[in-house]
Amino acid sequence: MAVETAPTATTTGPKLRRIRVTVNGAAHDVDVEPRTLLVHFLRENLGMTGTHIGCDTTSCGACTVLLNGRAVKSCTLFAVQADQSSIATVEGLEKDGKLHPIQEGFHQEHGLQCGFCTPGMMMTAVGFLATNPAPTELQIREAISGNLCRCTGYVNIVKSIDYAARKMRETAEGKA
Repeated sequence: MAVETAPTATTTGPKLRRIRVTVNGAAHDVDVEPRTLLVHFLRENLGMTGTHIGCDTTSCGACTVLLNGRAVKSCTLFAVQADQSSIATVEGLEKDGKLHPIQEGFHQEHGLQCGFCTPGMMMTAVGFLATNPAPTELQIREAISGNLCRCTGYVNIVKSIDYAARKMRETAEGKA
């Protein structure tokens, strides 16, 4: 009895799909494999290495970015799912040489140690503060509950986010 073999592939490589995204205000048209995770696209295709890969299972939050203003874990999305979207990464927080209030808060309140979780914490906080400019400590803790830090007890991270919230309110009120 003859054994049938699988048909030979007729393709010459992985099929690519063109996506258009705006990352930190800059438009990008890029061909990507449909299976490419957003975190890998940002790091490998665009060189945005501030977005960290921690677990690939949505457990740690180190890969958090803002997708159309909403905090998402970029290890759980395919790059093609972000087509026609706006993405903000930690690299885009600083504007014209001036730190974002969340960056200033992490500096002033000593909100980081090793720094691995910091980009994801910051992006989660920025998304959270956009919808809750005057959070309580409990609300801050709940907002970052999907982000893990293995170095701290979160006390200074919470202080950092509270600092940023105060600073952002003062700026909005014209006091800063």
